[in-house]
Amino acid sequence: MNLKDVKAVPFHRKRRKRVGRGRGSGMGKTSGRGGKGATARSGNETSIQFEGGQTPLFRRLPKRGFNNPFKKRYAIVNIRDIAHFESGTTVTIDRLKDTGIIKKVLDGVKVLGDGDIKKSLTVVAHRFSKVAMEKIKAAGGEAKVIS
Repeated sequence: MNLKDVKAVPFHRKRRKRVGRGRGSGMGKTSGRGGKGATARSGNETSIQFEGGQTPLFRRLPKRGFNNPFKKRYAIVNIRDIAHFESGTTVTIDRLKDTGIIKKVLDGVKVLGDGDIKKSLTVVAHRFSKVAMEKIKAAGGEAKVIS
């Protein structure tokens, strides 16, 4: 290998835009800001929702319903989801996360009664529906409520 064989490593170099340097530069006169008005001036900071004085879209659209900021959101688990655990197992929130039945706990875990269960399991959760609690107890299991 000789010195004449060495080539410079090509890399992306973006040049700084130099505005206001004459008409021949392509960025002269108005410096790429268009014509006159507020947008041509320095310090103009109109918000993205500004529509030139027209009533903005978010104010023209009707408001619907009520969003309760104190609403509890539970991670839902059905009886059919926990039915595959072996008999005598204690089904905890950590075990539900490890098996991928739930991703996030949110404000708690609620067990609903969709599906059938034949094994006696000890299920630990924040909430239970009546049907879920009856099905767990009928199979010989136990439903423990976390406070």
